[in-house]
Amino acid sequence: MHIKELHLTNYRNYKKMSVSFENKVNVILGENAQGKTNLIESIFVLALAKSHRTPRDKELLSWDEDYARIEGAIERRNGPLQLDVIISVKGKKVKLNGLEQRKLSEFVGSLNVVMFAPEDLNIVKGAPQIRRRFLDMEIGQINPIYLHHLGKYQKVLQQRNHVLKDLQRQKQNTLMLDVLTEQLVETGAKVLERRFEYISMLQTWAENIHNQISRGKESLNLEYKPSIDVSEKTELSKIEQVFYEAFQKITEKEIMRGSTLVGPHRDDLIFTVNGKEVQVYGSQGQQRTTALSVKLAEIELIKEKIGEYPILLLDDVLSELDDYRQSHLLHAIQGKVQTFVTTTSVEGIDHETLKEAATFVVTQGDIKRVK
Repeated sequence: MHIKELHLTNYRNYKKMSVSFENKVNVILGENAQGKTNLIESIFVLALAKSHRTPRDKELLSWDEDYARIEGAIERRNGPLQLDVIISVKGKKVKLNGLEQRKLSEFVGSLNVVMFAPEDLNIVKGAPQIRRRFLDMEIGQINPIYLHHLGKYQKVLQQRNHVLKDLQRQKQNTLMLDVLTEQLVETGAKVLERRFEYISMLQTWAENIHNQISRGKESLNLEYKPSIDVSEKTELSKIEQVFYEAFQKITEKEIMRGSTLVGPHRDDLIFTVNGKEVQVYGSQGQQRTTALSVKLAEIELIKEKIGEYPILLLDDVLSELDDYRQSHLLHAIQGKVQTFVTTTSVEGIDHETLKEAATFVVTQGDIKRVK
């Protein structure tokens, strides 16, 4: 798949912009604060209907504007697609071939992207919520029903926390808490099951890629660490049972804290290299190799699941990688994946992939192709 055309209206510092891209590497050149990352972000939003930089959609609108629009002409194996994301002060609309989609889960997955930016190195060394967000976004692209279960889980979780806070303030009937607990268990177990499944698939690719990058010296392992005592081999009904029993044991503690203490919102993903946790004991080089391996594994996993490669977004990440990892990344995508690379300069990046790339220059929200 690839993006043929992108049109932006009132999106961040792009008042009106239209551009055609090549089905290969597209280098986006420009000084800082000119709009390179905004351009990459708009492609991400076109795919997932949300930004990787902010949870507040209103921040995507140009200053003093009440709406923004992203339009993309996409070419997929099965034919062309027209995607539209319209964000306004009243909310968000998504359209597929001109038809508004009632649910985001019916839209997400039409365009598949893998984002790799400097902050993605925090997938390894950052807080657990970064890894959970990474899982949610990637699973949602290849399994839209996951987004439905996750959205339902988050809604019930919010309601349950509200009830727990009420119970914390004053003693009252726990009937509503019991009802919400059952709903949380039902949806939470499905979220947990899908995460286990995804990590198992990602492990296969990431282990092999990491072994190649480390020249056979290191072995990478991914382990999903749930807040309840279950494993990837546990059946859904058993996950529900263990989940429910865990709540029964900690109800009083949850009321005291006014918060739900177990569930997918408390889980984590652990990376180990040669048996040692990379988050804790890994060198900076090992952490970067792990993050790179996981990103390249995502590309191959999406290809395996949907039958075609996703689009790769590299936002100022080449400057964060040494020559060896840079070369491995560019070699891995060469001729296979439509890629967008943002950088302030291509000097020092001596690779055939970039020599053959289409190059664009961004200046104050204006983009032009250059030879």
